[in-house]
Amino acid sequence: MEQQTMTSGRPLGAALKPRQLTMMGLGSAIGAGLFIGSGAGIQAAGPAVLISYLVAGTLIILVMWALGEMAAANPDSGAFSVYTAKAYGPVAGATVGWLWWLQLVVVIAAEALGAAGLLATIFPALPVWLTAFVFIVVLTAVNLTSVKNFGEFEFWFALLKVAAIVGFLLVGAALLFGWLPGVPSPGLANFTGAGFAPSGFAGIATALFVVAFAFGGTEIVSVAAAETAEPARSVKKAVRTVLWRILVFYIGAIFVIAAVVPVGSAGLKSPFAAVLDAAGMPGAATAITLVAVAALLSALNANLYGASRMAYSLAERGEAPRLLASVSKARVPVVAVLASVAFGVVTVVLELAFPEKVLPVLLNIVGSTCLLVWTSALLAQLALRLRADREGMELPLRMPGFPWLTCFGLVILAAIFTVGFIGEDSRPQLLSTFGLVALLAVANWLHHRKGKVSPVVESADSAKQPVLVD
Repeated sequence: MEQQTMTSGRPLGAALKPRQLTMMGLGSAIGAGLFIGSGAGIQAAGPAVLISYLVAGTLIILVMWALGEMAAANPDSGAFSVYTAKAYGPVAGATVGWLWWLQLVVVIAAEALGAAGLLATIFPALPVWLTAFVFIVVLTAVNLTSVKNFGEFEFWFALLKVAAIVGFLLVGAALLFGWLPGVPSPGLANFTGAGFAPSGFAGIATALFVVAFAFGGTEIVSVAAAETAEPARSVKKAVRTVLWRILVFYIGAIFVIAAVVPVGSAGLKSPFAAVLDAAGMPGAATAITLVAVAALLSALNANLYGASRMAYSLAERGEAPRLLASVSKARVPVVAVLASVAFGVVTVVLELAFPEKVLPVLLNIVGSTCLLVWTSALLAQLALRLRADREGMELPLRMPGFPWLTCFGLVILAAIFTVGFIGEDSRPQLLSTFGLVALLAVANWLHHRKGKVSPVVESADSAKQPVLVD
């Protein structure tokens, strides 16, 4: 019989396995942003983008440690939304939760269209609109059956991405060491002299804002932790296993690209393919395109899961319509899944009807959401850890170097926000996201003023029973 985990008093399935959670944490950080978008960072900073990736990678390690500490102590499908509510009140928690949900449902549409568009470059006969809807229908079905099916799909998606990165690193190492027959090594000429940082500190700072978003999605591990059989042990393993691998994969891949593809090269539009072409690998562009499609579908699958669990958590706390807290016999929040995907479907339809007029606007509004979510996670961990230490509470997982490393993470975030507000291209995105946060905060405050919301549930004993649907 499938085990259950109590999520603020509401039973969800607990069928996710530690290996699935670990691979989910690893795979969520390896997405299309790395396979396709990494060239933008190199274009901005040159090989010195490695510094930007080190800083952004350090930030993600700190955020994952903070989320891991809180998730191990209190596994909850609302994750950072619930932790923020416990630390700073229900209005703050609901605002973060709704902000993340909106980001995910918008991105679901972008990922479906993006994956369909990439596949059409290989198979032009495939209609983009039809392929996009097929992707959405199939992955919705996966999410509606059971969390075990979702976890298995994510495991194999992540394994494919990891295998692609490992293969790329092996080819890159052989190319740089001159081990490929008939292919001269490019050496490290791109790293010498002024070529290392052609735009100086300004370029590194600009790239930092760009590359930070490549790590978006790692926070979903804290959401999925609530549906593992042994959350504390699973989270510990996931955090400790994933952290160093993220840096190895990211820094290793970016090092190879920066060494092989010079700044200003057209190859930076598809940097992985450019490296494989330089290595004389046939079909490189097609292979990387297919991996990027898999990365987008993996993100779509994970984001639909995350959006549905956040909607479910908001509903069980009284922050969303009660119907969203309904669970099926398979312990899946089926209404929350359908409501989340419905928003994405409507967005896809509008984007297809009015190309480049709907989705870009929505993505601009929610574009910086991950930065605010990471900020809320660090702030919540700072408050909750201080509270736990004052009360002498034992924690299954303790973030090292507290509180200094938490504060260091907040300093990095402050630097990223500062760079973003200085940049003319990024400033409108940040202002739009902050405007959305203000609207959500006011709406949630008014909601609470009307007395419709009960406090965050602290124990299963005080919670109502879940609604079951067939």
